[in-house]
Parts: sequence; C-alpha cells; structure tokens
Amino acid sequence: MSIEWVNGAIEEIRAWGRSKDIAVDVDEVRLLCDYASDYLSVGELADFTPGTFEQLLLDIYPRKVIAPPESAGETVSAARTLVDFLLESGEIGTKMADRMRAKIDEIAPEMPVALADTTKFGMAKSIFAAMGADADATALEADPPHGPAGRYGPEPSRRSRAADGDDCECPDCAPLPAVRLPEAARVAEAVRAVGLLGDAHGVVAWMLEGDHAPTVKGGLRVRDAARVTRDLGVPAPALAWELAVALGLAEVSGASVTAGEGFRSLPSRGERDVLELWAGTVAFLTGGPAASVTGSARLDRELDAVHEALYRSQAPLSLAAVVGDEAAGGEAEELEAAFDALARGGTVERVGDAVRLTPHGLWGLREVYSRMGMDAPLAPDPTEGDAAGLIAALLGRLSAEQAERDITVWLGRRSALEAARELLGAVRGAQAVARGVAVAVVDRLGAEAEPAVRAFLDDAELRPHAAHWLAAHGLDAPVLTPEEVLWVSVDLLAVSVPAGDDDAAAFAGSLAGAAPSAHVIEEMWRVDHPDVAEVLDLLGRHLPDRNLAKAARKAAFKARSRGIH
Repeated sequence: MSIEWVNGAIEEIRAWGRSKDIAVDVDEVRLLCDYASDYLSVGELADFTPGTFEQLLLDIYPRKVIAPPESAGETVSAARTLVDFLLESGEIGTKMADRMRAKIDEIAPEMPVALADTTKFGMAKSIFAAMGADADATALEADPPHGPAGRYGPEPSRRSRAADGDDCECPDCAPLPAVRLPEAARVAEAVRAVGLLGDAHGVVAWMLEGDHAPTVKGGLRVRDAARVTRDLGVPAPALAWELAVALGLAEVSGASVTAGEGFRSLPSRGERDVLELWAGTVAFLTGGPAASVTGSARLDRELDAVHEALYRSQAPLSLAAVVGDEAAGGEAEELEAAFDALARGGTVERVGDAVRLTPHGLWGLREVYSRMGMDAPLAPDPTEGDAAGLIAALLGRLSAEQAERDITVWLGRRSALEAARELLGAVRGAQAVARGVAVAVVDRLGAEAEPAVRAFLDDAELRPHAAHWLAAHGLDAPVLTPEEVLWVSVDLLAVSVPAGDDDAAAFAGSLAGAAPSAHVIEEMWRVDHPDVAEVLDLLGRHLPDRNLAKAARKAAFKARSRGIH
C-alpha cells in the first residue's frame, strides 16, 4: 500500500513549500506519488528517476487520468516542483536532478498530445468516460474535480480516500453508491459453484495426492499444470494454484507442499468459511496477482478499476463501451475473450453483449472495500419500507428478478386495500414514470382493492388510471372523456421515454405493433401534460412509419410553441 509513505511525503513537501514561500500544488504532487507507487513500484521519494516521470506523464496519465490536454502544464509544473524538493531534501543529487529536469523538458510538449490521443486511453478510463456521458458528465461540468483541470483517474486515489476522507465529487473519488446485497446463504451457494475457487481446491488436492513438488519459487511446474488441465479440466491451473496459496489452502516451503490448516473440499465447508474464502478470492482478483487472470495484460492491469466501475454503475455495461476506445477488430475480440475468462473467477458475468457484476461479486467487492476502511454503504431494503421507497427502488437499476421479488414481498406484507392506498397516494403529483410504476403494481391487485382505487377518481392525474383499473376488474367505472383518454395515452408513453433513449431498437420494435394512430398523434400536442413534447419527440425518432414519425415531430413543435415542455 502506498498511503503511508505518500502521506508522509506530502506533509514534508507541504512544510517545505511553506518554509520556502513556494506555492505547491499538493493535489497534483500527491497524484504523481500515488500513481508512481501503485503502478511503478515506487516505495519512497528516493525511488523517483527520470524514467519514472517519463512513464507517469506519457504512459500512466494518458491511460488512467481523464484530463483535458491543456491541463498538462499543471502536471509538468508539479513534476518540476517535486524535483526541486527531492534535490533540496537530499533525496537525490545535483546530477540526478539535472537529468530529471532535462527529461521533464522533453516531456512537456509531448504530454498534451498524449492526453488527447484516445488510442492511449486505458480500459477503466474508457469505462468511467462512458459512465460520465450522462449524469456524471453533468456533475463534472458543474463541479470540476481536482481543481480547474477537471481531472480524475481510477485506482490510486481510492487508497488515499480511505484514509484522508477526500471530498472530491468526481466519479472515482465520489462516495461509493449504496448497494443491495444478496443474502449470505445465496452468496455461499453461488460461491461453491464458482469455477476458480473450486479449481484452487482441486489443484491443492491433486498436488497432495500425487506428492507433487512446486517450483523453487512456489509456482506450479509447467508439466504439472498441463496434467491438471488434462486430469481436472482446469483451464488456468497456475492461477488456481496461486489463489490456493494466497488463501492458505496450501502451504509451500521450499520445494514441498502441505495442506493448509483445516483444508477440506469446498462443498463441505460451512457458510462463514465459504464467505471468508470468497472475500479473499475477490481481493486476490482485484489486487494485481502475479499470474494472468484473463490472458490479457491490458485487462489484468486494470482489474481493480474495472471492477470498481462496474460496482459504481450498478448495471450492465456494454462491451462496446468498455473496449470501444481501447481496441478494435482482433484486439476487441481478445478483450471479450478475456472477460469470458474473468467470468470463471466469479466476480463478473456476460449478459449478451454486456458485462456486469454477479450478485456474489457485488457482495465480495463490498466486503473488500469495507476491509480497506472505505465507506461502502448498504441500500435500505424497499420491502421493509413504504410505497415511496418501493417505487424509488423499482425506478433504479434493479434486475427484473430482483424487482419481482421486491414487489411480491412488499405486497405480501399488507392487504390489497392498504397496498393500493399507499401506492397511489405516494404518486399524487409525481412524475409520469413514478406514476406508471405505481399503477403497474396496483394492476396486480384484485377487486378487494376497489375502495382504495375508487378514492382516487377525484385526482385529475390518477383518475384515468383508476377508471381503467375499475373497468378492467368488471366494476362500475366512469366513462373517460376524449381529452382524458388522450391524456392517459401520453402519460403511459411518458413512462417509456427513458427506456426509449436507452434502447432505441427495442423501443422501436415495441412501437411497430402498438403505435398510436395518426389521428391520436395529431391531437396529442393539445394535451396539457408536462411530458407531451418529450413523448412526441420520442415517437418522432422511433416510429417505423415515416409518415407517423413526421406527424409526431410536427406535433412536438406545436406543443413547444404553446409552451408545453
């Protein structure tokens, strides 16, 4: 860990700057030290060399740090200040300082070009950039992190945050999001089926039964690795063996190997034991093991940051977003194969053309972050709260399976009458998307909810939905006016606006068989609904019928002309 020596160094540099009346960009110098420590094995200030600055500024920064090219001058200036301190504090001599300054002079005109070169972007940087394209981008524009340059980078700052409590609001430095964790029993059950952890147990048993010897350095011999693959079907035996040693499943002394304390098969282990092994496995996978995890050096060196990006997104990320700025053609295929290999580790899984954390991967990462001293909050269980909490959770990034479980449990804790009253009451005056979620849950309720639903016929926005629910259940219901029918059509479509923007192809496909008629589209602009312009815009972009799409765009223009937004 870099934090101890970096913290000490920064305090020394800060004090030196005050004594010399020199303005030291402490944040920038810390970033230099953090990256030097975490990626270049610099363990103290005296380890800095001219080559360190070259690698930092022309390789690490372009790959890791999101920063505009014009910010290079600030980083170069901080590097020169660091050299001045190293010389005056006696960490380096005059000749070394001269060599460093000469190297920095060479780097200065090259660094802006390197920062602007998208082919140099690392995978994690591409992921954070993709994540920042929406909500995070707004935050970055409003509140540039790390000073005027607006830079941020993945891994190194995390360790500093854990100890320093940095309040930066950039995607990497911002607090970790609250997460919902699966039950411990489900995690343990899933972990028992994870390939890599099972492989580690299998390799240890194989080594012990055959009285095989490791290499002098403790690694798996090449011939043994080939036999393990042949006999056990383990695709990455060297990695499995390294994990086994790291977890204490096996103990190596010279060229001999013995079972770790209490070694036994994975299926026979208790829940607590399995969870502890899993936490260690996740720490191993994200902590930079010597053996290759994925077969891709590019992905291996960024496993920590990639996992954090997936943890922060709380949703699948398309592989195109992950590798698009990083590779093309054969390289992209290589990285996709690398993610498939990583999936055997158990922390991630492929979902079509996307990748996401597994539920047990999420649990393991949260455990690792907590043990690092980071604030890794848990999200409240919406099934234990009120209707507003359930609706907020359903509007979040829940999987379909989790959403179904939450709805079932929440409804199971109250009568249909109570559920309808709570759900509809929670969305009085709310936005269409929240209203749509509440109405969809109420649609599951039986006729016993009638009194609660009927009570909302006097609410202008909920009246059309309540009337529809009553009619659908064969109950006495008011006849809606043409204006109310048109309004509810807009309201139901408004729920689809976010989905239409996220998955245009799927939305266009759904419209193909259920598009509004030309007459309805032409009249929609008159509806006093706050989302009517957005709805018409969406129809204009995605209706497969060109004439209908054109009519929708014209209607959107009319809606805006009369001041409806």
